Amino acid sequence: MPRIPLGDWVNDTVDWLLDHVSWLFDFLKTVFTGTYDGIDAVLQAPQPLLLAGIFAVIAFWLRGTLAGVLTFAGFAFIDSLELWEDAMTTLSLVLVATIIALVIAVPVGIWAARSHRVSGLVRPVLDFMQTLPAMIYLIPAILFFGTGASAGIVATLIFALAPGVRMTELGIRQVDKELVEAAEAFGTTPRDTLLRVQLPLALPTVMAGVNQVIMLGLSMAAIAGMVGTGGLGGDVNEAIGQLNVGLGSEAGVAIVILAIYLDRMTSALGTQVSPLGRRAAAKARASQGGLKIWSYRPRPQFAVIGVVVLALVAGGMGIFGNSSGEATAVSGGKDVGQGKKISIGYVPWDDGVASTFLWKEILEERGYQVDAKQFDAGPLYTSLASGNADFMTGAWLPTTHEQYWKKYGKQLDDLGAWYDKTSLELSVPSYMKDVDSLADLKGKASQFGGNITGIESSAGEMALLKSKVLKAYGLDKEYKVVDSSTPAMLAELKRAYAQKDPIVVTLWSPHWAYNDYDLKKLRDPKGAWGSGDGIHTVARKGFAGENPVVGQWLKDFKLDEKQLTSLEAEINKAGKGKQQDAVRTWLKQHPGLVDKMAPVKDSGTPAEAKQPVDVAWFPWDEDIAVTYLWKNVLERRGYRLNLKQMDVGPVYTGLASGDLDLNFDAWLPYAQKNYWDQSKDSLADLGTWYEPTSLEVAVPSYVKGVKSYEDLKGKASLFDGKIIGIEPGTGEMNLLKNKVLPGYGLDKEYEVVDGSTPAMLAELKRAYAKKQPVAVVLWSPHWAYSQYDLTKLKDDKKFFGEGNTIRTIANEKFPGEYPQLTKWIKGFHMSEDELGTLESEINKYGQGHEEQAVTAWLKEHPEMVGRMTPS
Repeated sequence: MPRIPLGDWVNDTVDWLLDHVSWLFDFLKTVFTGTYDGIDAVLQAPQPLLLAGIFAVIAFWLRGTLAGVLTFAGFAFIDSLELWEDAMTTLSLVLVATIIALVIAVPVGIWAARSHRVSGLVRPVLDFMQTLPAMIYLIPAILFFGTGASAGIVATLIFALAPGVRMTELGIRQVDKELVEAAEAFGTTPRDTLLRVQLPLALPTVMAGVNQVIMLGLSMAAIAGMVGTGGLGGDVNEAIGQLNVGLGSEAGVAIVILAIYLDRMTSALGTQVSPLGRRAAAKARASQGGLKIWSYRPRPQFAVIGVVVLALVAGGMGIFGNSSGEATAVSGGKDVGQGKKISIGYVPWDDGVASTFLWKEILEERGYQVDAKQFDAGPLYTSLASGNADFMTGAWLPTTHEQYWKKYGKQLDDLGAWYDKTSLELSVPSYMKDVDSLADLKGKASQFGGNITGIESSAGEMALLKSKVLKAYGLDKEYKVVDSSTPAMLAELKRAYAQKDPIVVTLWSPHWAYNDYDLKKLRDPKGAWGSGDGIHTVARKGFAGENPVVGQWLKDFKLDEKQLTSLEAEINKAGKGKQQDAVRTWLKQHPGLVDKMAPVKDSGTPAEAKQPVDVAWFPWDEDIAVTYLWKNVLERRGYRLNLKQMDVGPVYTGLASGDLDLNFDAWLPYAQKNYWDQSKDSLADLGTWYEPTSLEVAVPSYVKGVKSYEDLKGKASLFDGKIIGIEPGTGEMNLLKNKVLPGYGLDKEYEVVDGSTPAMLAELKRAYAKKQPVAVVLWSPHWAYSQYDLTKLKDDKKFFGEGNTIRTIANEKFPGEYPQLTKWIKGFHMSEDELGTLESEINKYGQGHEEQAVTAWLKEHPEMVGRMTPS
């Protein structure tokens, strides 16, 4: 039977969706991430025990005194495990996923309950959603939404959606039909029947569905830790990766506490909101008789007052509490990062954890804000390729991670190997005599049960073992490679070693197992494993160019075996959650290493660079180009630029008031004369960097007989009486309306259409494609002249003026506050070819990728940095 290429069809569908519907995924990602960030900020803001008190008051109201006491004790226990932040992250994820799931599930469940056809269509879809392995949802979630919270939310809500639909449908169908018929007989509308009869009576079942949605969401949230959502799921994955039973137990207990609390509260809430539930609860209380302190529940108004008071106190502490603890203390000239954010991804292998937290500490000492996120290998490469993470230090290349590099290598930059060489191998305990090489395994399969204990089936080492190594030694028919995981392999090794049983396992060097056990690496005389991997630093495309200082540090990064193993040992000794503390201890034992790994040339960073520079820019091609060029160059010199897009008028106002520092695109003395004249006493002219420019009206070259403004006379009908303008209020538009058109007697014949530069270019493109006459407001330099064959109308009377130059202007205090930068700016010039090629490069890369475009352009013009900012 021919193979049905279902996988290919699915891949093609995913590719089509990514190409054509990415805007929808971006929108949903923004909604999901924004909601998650909001809830997480609320839960993380107050002191843990205050928030535990709020949770306890809610439990006190819904279930009684005992529930309130146990709730406070449970959440206090989570805090004592130092897992509070992770628990609130997981709770935020579950709450967002639950809210979105219910917004979808309840209406669909109601629809299915009222239509057998809809129910028949929905049921197989729900069956599919519930039976598909939960981890499968992570794959499309990563592809469509990237890594992080949004992917975790999507995967969680899809997995948890089904019970919400099923229980809503079941609850409504279980409502007594005679009650529904009685309501309809009294003339109740279908809407009122649903809202006043069916839903109230179905509420216990619906709330049971809500409960199940939350429980499934919690179970999926742990799995979602594999894609960088963090929280308790990240702790679980870290524990699995390191075979850390203690950390796994702590994270598991914290999840259980969250699950029990949410389960009990939602079930109690279902009782409170349901008429039948309230009636049953009242009967139960009446049958008990008397006041029972452990089951006593306050009235709702008192519970609300308690929650509000605690929330206000918690909010006040969150707002006014000490936030300085998050700041990184950085000594003077070593504040290279100046708060810039960098994201590092890592796989929870010992070398990856050690090198990641080493760089986290070093970069924070250099003034960067660093976020270290744990992933599995596949999601990490996906995250780097999509730009959601900046770099990783645990890429085993060219062998172990070969499959990922083949898939994503074109979207990544290899910054070089920092540890060389590693080795891949099969190993046996040293008590296994007469087994010293791969060839010695021949004929001894029965001794090992015919099994070689492997690791993750997706690992490059496993693929190489199965496809090449075993065949090279004739072992492929004799041995079966057991796919499992690194923790499972290590657990099997530990068990066999303790009992002195024969075992052969898949291992690699460096690995801590060689310190804990006396093992033999089986020799590979035929070289089937290859020459070994290096551990590389791999970054997203363009990272090193955008961050040249950090990029160079990472390229020069090296650790020898003694340094790496001692760092790993220090981290293992410190225990879970103390990686960075262990790194600090280790760095004290290796003085001078930080300065060696991240050298800072104080002489290259003027003291003035400590102050950020606020630069305003217009969405004009030459301003975009020169602003991002200066941003790249100055960041290499230790400056930090805050870029703000604004219109012309607000820029001059902001510069004059001192709210802004610089603008690189002042067209003077004519185009922006009115703005300059109003504020010139509070501004500083730092000189011309491009000349000459010109302002003009242009027409396509296929419009014959129109070469100058005089030629426009009497031809208004040809252009529908319109000249397509740009932003109203710009100097060029004012000159055109008030001077140019009246000067040539065209003001009564033509209307200048106010709009925007993009709208003008779109109109030019549309007319040019159809060969229709059009007159547009333009200026030189502009890339439109290279894309279209246009005629600049001659201005014989010089009403547009001549001699406009592009200058840099600043607020009047700028030269005194930034003397070195002022000197550099005054010496800056660009030629027409340089500006034109830079604009072209930026247009080629597209909006949002200006920094990458500038980096690529500077590689072609390496002398530019030294020319702009000479030492």
